[in-house]
Amino acid sequence: MATNQYRPDYAVPPGWVLAERLEAQGISHAEFARRCDRSAKLISEIVAGKAPIEPKTAIQFERVLGVEADIWLGIEKDYQLQQIRESEARQAEALATWAKSFPLIELAKRGAIRTRSASREAYSELMAFFRVASIDAWHVRYGKANIAYRHSPSFKSDENSLATWLRLAEIDAEGQKCNKYDRSAFMGALRRIRRLTRAPFNDARDQTHELCNRAGVALSLIEPLPKASLSGAAWWLSPRKPVIALSARHMTDDHLWFSLFHEAAHILIHSKRDVFVDEAKPGGDDLETEANEWASHFLVPRSDWQQFVDDGRFTSLEIRDFAEEQGIAPGIVVGRLQHEGHIGWDWLNDLKVRLKWVEN
Repeated sequence: MATNQYRPDYAVPPGWVLAERLEAQGISHAEFARRCDRSAKLISEIVAGKAPIEPKTAIQFERVLGVEADIWLGIEKDYQLQQIRESEARQAEALATWAKSFPLIELAKRGAIRTRSASREAYSELMAFFRVASIDAWHVRYGKANIAYRHSPSFKSDENSLATWLRLAEIDAEGQKCNKYDRSAFMGALRRIRRLTRAPFNDARDQTHELCNRAGVALSLIEPLPKASLSGAAWWLSPRKPVIALSARHMTDDHLWFSLFHEAAHILIHSKRDVFVDEAKPGGDDLETEANEWASHFLVPRSDWQQFVDDGRFTSLEIRDFAEEQGIAPGIVVGRLQHEGHIGWDWLNDLKVRLKWVEN
């Protein structure tokens, strides 16, 4: 018949018991070491908890102190087991705390993991999700100090949420069948995508995805995560497969299209070694400025834009006519006018297409 056993959550170090026994019998540590034929250093380390009581030592203690060897070994075993339990508990707590720093609920909603609460199980699932074996390995692969993010100084994304979003995009990109990257083909695709900005959004999105894949570029549209306030990212998954990932976090067509061409600039004119993570805020380093200028001038040639701005007629009709002449969506014109301060952020937003995420 099974019975419940009491298991205390503590264990007395064997050195404490030995020290009390020696004091009770009036034996000094040095004298005890001589009687046991052991070094004084070993006895001091056992008393201090720095050395264990081994079977041979336990027999010597039995002979000198009259306490059976089994008792000494039992005290040692209980103490070592308790030390292991406490170590594992501390480790489990640390792993759960680390897991808690990730958007577990959102990852579970998206089917990336099963566990929604911080636990050792969540930690294991995160390791599998990121394809790493330890927290140290995660920091080497994804940590802020070890990845070449290029972004605005005002970038405020949480490191773990950002890494999670990038990993979701990476998984999506890995599953896309793309041709070998061809720069000329990609430039041709971008010219066609530029005109697609005027098409109904869902059709434009699907055709854009296909055009990018044919040119060898993986295009991932990943819903933003809490605390990851990025607009998009660009990097090379392999020497033959670049990735553009977009978050559509402002949920308007102008922002999404500009982000696409901004990330395309990173692929076309910047290093294959870097991961470019971009936030839609003014400022940033030289590479971000270059990408912004490239995207702006690709969408609207510099001279055409300057003439339009100099004319200063920013009515709905004028913007629609200019956008039609350029072959781009009118929302892109509105967004750029707002960004450059020619009109207020609340002006003419009805010319933009509002977007929304639809759950699959």
